[in-house]
Amino acid sequence: MPFDSKPVGFKPYIPATAQLPEMTPRALIMGVILGMIFGASSLYLVLKVGLTVSASIPVAVIAITLFGMAKKLGARESTILENSVAQTAGSAGESLAFGLGVTMPAIMILGFDLEISRVMLVGVLGGLLGILMMIPLRRTLIVDQHRELKYPEGTACAEVLKAAATDVSREAAGEVRDSASAEGSEAMKTAKRRAMLIFGGFGIGILYKTLSVSFKGWRDTINFEFGAPLKTGSIGAEVSPELVGVGYIIGPRIAYTMAAGGVLASLLLVPMIKFFGELATVPLSPATIPIRDMTGDDIRASYILYIGAGAVAAGGLISLARSLPTIWNGLRGGLAGVRQGSKGDESLRTDRDIPMKWVMIGCLAIIAIISLAAPLHMNVLGAVLILVFGFLFATVSSRLTGEIGSSSNPISGMAVATLLFTCLIFLVMGWTGGQYYVTALSVGAIVCIAASNAGTTSQDLKTGYLVGSTPRMQQYAILCGAFASALILGPILLKLNEAGTVYVPAAQVAPGLTVDASKLTDTAQLQGPQAKDDPNTYKVWHKTDTVGGPAGKYFVDAAGKVVYLVDPGINGHHSTRPDGTEVKKYDAPKAVLMSYIIKGILDQELPWTLVLFGVMIAIVLEMAGIASLAFSVGVYLPLVATLPIAIGGTVRWLADRRNNKLPQNAHLNEEERQEAGDRSAGVLLASGYIAGGALAGIIIAITAGVFTDFDAAIGAWAQASNPFFAGESANWLSMIPYGAIVLLLWWVAREKVKKA
Repeated sequence: MPFDSKPVGFKPYIPATAQLPEMTPRALIMGVILGMIFGASSLYLVLKVGLTVSASIPVAVIAITLFGMAKKLGARESTILENSVAQTAGSAGESLAFGLGVTMPAIMILGFDLEISRVMLVGVLGGLLGILMMIPLRRTLIVDQHRELKYPEGTACAEVLKAAATDVSREAAGEVRDSASAEGSEAMKTAKRRAMLIFGGFGIGILYKTLSVSFKGWRDTINFEFGAPLKTGSIGAEVSPELVGVGYIIGPRIAYTMAAGGVLASLLLVPMIKFFGELATVPLSPATIPIRDMTGDDIRASYILYIGAGAVAAGGLISLARSLPTIWNGLRGGLAGVRQGSKGDESLRTDRDIPMKWVMIGCLAIIAIISLAAPLHMNVLGAVLILVFGFLFATVSSRLTGEIGSSSNPISGMAVATLLFTCLIFLVMGWTGGQYYVTALSVGAIVCIAASNAGTTSQDLKTGYLVGSTPRMQQYAILCGAFASALILGPILLKLNEAGTVYVPAAQVAPGLTVDASKLTDTAQLQGPQAKDDPNTYKVWHKTDTVGGPAGKYFVDAAGKVVYLVDPGINGHHSTRPDGTEVKKYDAPKAVLMSYIIKGILDQELPWTLVLFGVMIAIVLEMAGIASLAFSVGVYLPLVATLPIAIGGTVRWLADRRNNKLPQNAHLNEEERQEAGDRSAGVLLASGYIAGGALAGIIIAITAGVFTDFDAAIGAWAQASNPFFAGESANWLSMIPYGAIVLLLWWVAREKVKKA
């Protein structure tokens, strides 16, 4: 369809002439709060497994239900436009969390601290920039190409909003009130049932995680290790509600592909490295101990992570290259949209955007702040690259979201491309070293967040276009939602890292290591549970080489003796504190990839042989016709993280297979069946599992340092008296409560047979 054509005969659900309450304080506040909740749960997921799921439909359903409950208490009936504003503001958190989780943890891997000012600046500026850059594209992508770009999640969300429209909204839409009342009442009952599934899943997720982790009711991770011939190989699963929920939503194809990558790593690569290296008497770089002395986790940390990172990088670039025709079309469309500027019938409520002059002023102000913000270590070239790559990938992301949906949008591939080009330009300029690590990462992070938020914004504007929302109100709403979510996601990211940080005694990893303390200026103290045993203040040393001990952050005493290795909660390798307590680590697979790209290009210090092994894995998969990116993420992640995702995918396959055979679904084609599955009761319960389990995980992690005595007492009891937590049968017994929530998900996902 030409870029200047108009969809003939299209009418939104609420006509442009109708005047209904829309961006009310209650709608905006509700959306912002829900955005924070789902943003926090999405951040938890992206740190664990490198992906998130769309929050638009769960936010819409919850908003509809809460407004309905408020009506029973005497409040005014909500309108479909208020529900749309709440959904729009609430969707910002998930996309912002993805961009932050994919990029910002890399700063620690590069040897810098995860400063709150840096994280919040990147989140706020990147989120707002992406939204503003998408606004000039609305008429081109949403209006002119309405029939060409479907925006799957946005269209599905519009159907949810229309199905639950209240009487006042139906009347404004021109439906006959008397004949619509029964239908509207039934629709509201359906909406309430859908909301109860989300709330029920949310409660189950919180209860399950609390009983499992806080009260040590059963193990949260089960693992079975093998002897010869698969020595050091293992198979296991994190038996948590959030991961099975993720697997259900993304479906069996992607879930199985990710798990297959985990099987390759855990049951082939790890045992193979052990087999061939068992006779080695000296460490093989980049490891610091001989392979014969390594456990499976040691092999994974020293070798598999680099192989997986190479595979992920290659898979991301291949997926991006595959999208080049779409990128070109999207760029043409974006430039056409900018040339159109504010053209349109501004007299119509449904055609009013934020004025173009304010969009331009906002973009320039953000670029100016980026250039001047000290924590970002930015320079003029970096700001120009953000402007160029930001607009390019905001445009591409908005169009790709319309064609293939947000779940398949290769945002991380765009971040990889941005970092590659940025680092290569820096290398040509002779800009290497620590300061330029931060500059390059800031460029990549802001562009990644901007592209992610642009895609989400376009999805929301499609929903609003279908239901008849005012674009300007939606744009204000998502700006508020993104700003509020950015303010809380930074502190949550830091707290999750702090909660999993282990201060490893130097005698274990770097015995006898010393440094000239007079050259160190920064000081710090231990944080968390270990702080009560050591209140001393130490100097901070960021070690960049592996001579005498692993690279990383160290605490040094006044005499220059290294006392602790500070092993971070995100991408750390030590999960046991000196007192024997276990902590949860976050793999942050895509953030590790970003750090490898920066360090590999600017310092050329990566173990390129291992990285190239991973690249070859991705190329072989593509030659076999298999999408390599999901498989590569599975190679990087431990199998305990991907196997439960495959279990969720299996539940989805069983439920869809049964539901598709029912008489009422016999007439549906493959695409319609997929859309029906994406809006099913199982997806709603799975969304609740994700939100509840992830939020419980965040709260437990953050409060772990507060209730240390309680945690120690519960741990001692569980080790001594709870067969579900300790003992030979603990792995098998822990599968009982896990099996219960998996079976419940399958049962809820089954449709009832409808009579003709």
